[in-house]
Order: sequence, then C-alpha cells, then structure tokens
Amino acid sequence: MLTDPIADMLTRIRNAHLALHKEVSVPRSKMKEALAAILKEEGYITDFKMEESSIVIELKYFKGKPVISGLKRISKSGRRVYVGSTDIPRVQNGLGICILSTSSGVLEGTNARSKNVGGELLCEIW
Repeated sequence: MLTDPIADMLTRIRNAHLALHKEVSVPRSKMKEALAAILKEEGYITDFKMEESSIVIELKYFKGKPVISGLKRISKSGRRVYVGSTDIPRVQNGLGICILSTSSGVLEGTNARSKNVGGELLCEIW
C-alpha cells in the first residue's frame, strides 16, 4: 500500500533521471496532474501525457545531464509543514522552486507569494 503518493512520484522521477530514461509513468491523481503541470510550466520536464490510469512524464535533459538536480519532499504524511505567504522559502537561493498546496490550488512558491496565499509546503525542486 502506498502511503505517500507524492513522494512516490518524486522518487520515480529521481530514479528515472538517474537511469537516464526518456519518460516515466506514475499513477494518476489530480494532485500529481497539478504537480506535472507546474514542472512543465517551470521547464523541469518536457511534457506529460494523461493516460487512463497513469501520467507519462517526458523527462528533460541538457547536454546529457538531467535538468532536475534535486527533489525533496517537505511535508510528509507524518509531519505536515504549513507556511504563510511571508514564510514561503526560496529554494537554492532562487535557482529552484517550491510547490505548495493552497486554497487557490497547487501553486509554485513565487505565484503563491504574489497571490498572498500560504499553504502546505509539498516539495522543493532544483
């Protein structure tokens, strides 16, 4: 049984990058769709396709190296981490992104800061 589907998605992406795969498949959910959309919007993945029960994520490489150099799950099932709009962290001094689950939906950190909303800090990507 999967206890943390978001951590599973991040781990699958990390492992696929380490193995230099072109794409990775993760089970489908609305939260994962939103995460994949943010990753595509921010340029960390090439594209993603919705299939019946899964999401196929096309990974992005630059000169043979993965674009994503690190993924970290922040809020876990055993320890939830919530931040206000003024406490949203800057990842890798602005070179990475953090993703939050807010009342306005799943947002990237700078978007949440500009909308002045806080929420659950899901993960950091750099």
